[in-house]
Amino acid sequence: MYRQAKTGRLLIDILPGKCDFCGCCVGVCPEDAIELKEAEIFIIDSRCTNCAKCVWSCPIEVIKFNINGVLA
Repeated sequence: MYRQAKTGRLLIDILPGKCDFCGCCVGVCPEDAIELKEAEIFIIDSRCTNCAKCVWSCPIEVIKFNINGVLA
């Protein structure tokens, strides 16, 4: 479920149905690539640079990163 990003491959994904919409990831994203709208959160592929700041900021480990592009 990984998508293309401007760095080649988007290696970050949000586990479906697990997010509690706290917004921590939105606040740390330097590219403004994560949007939270009406109980839905998603990554904007064209903006994401795979920096993984959202992964490290998620308090409940809902956002996953794997350099091989496979969910951990």
